Amino acid sequence: MIDARCSCGALALSLPGPTNLVAACHCLECQRRTGAPFGVGAFYPVEAVKISGAPKEYVRAGESGGNVHCYFCSDCGATVYWKPDKLPGIIGVAVGAIADPNFPPPIKSVFERSKHAWVNIDGTDVEHLQHGSLAKTSS
Repeated sequence: MIDARCSCGALALSLPGPTNLVAACHCLECQRRTGAPFGVGAFYPVEAVKISGAPKEYVRAGESGGNVHCYFCSDCGATVYWKPDKLPGIIGVAVGAIADPNFPPPIKSVFERSKHAWVNIDGTDVEHLQHGSLAKTSS
């Protein structure tokens, strides 16, 4: 088990361990959400995640269609997780909230059409997409 939490610890998630689906998202909304040039999310089945604390919800339109429900701490303001309508049953967890430098790297880099030119997501196994699909694609 591993934990993800906000800055003050009032909102926390218990996760089953590292996941095989980690994605870097360069969409403008993830840039705004993180205050950084991209966000990195680890994706899990909702039933595998235990949430403690009382998050505040913010709903925004997703660039790939549907809404994205973002959950953050009402005390410190840190976004810890989100649930995209386009991926029912899936929860995205901010890798920064996991705070483990050994956490697996992204296997997908999505919305690269709005990626900062100086950002480079390396790796031979990284799938680079101009749009935002987390679904498996055929090779």
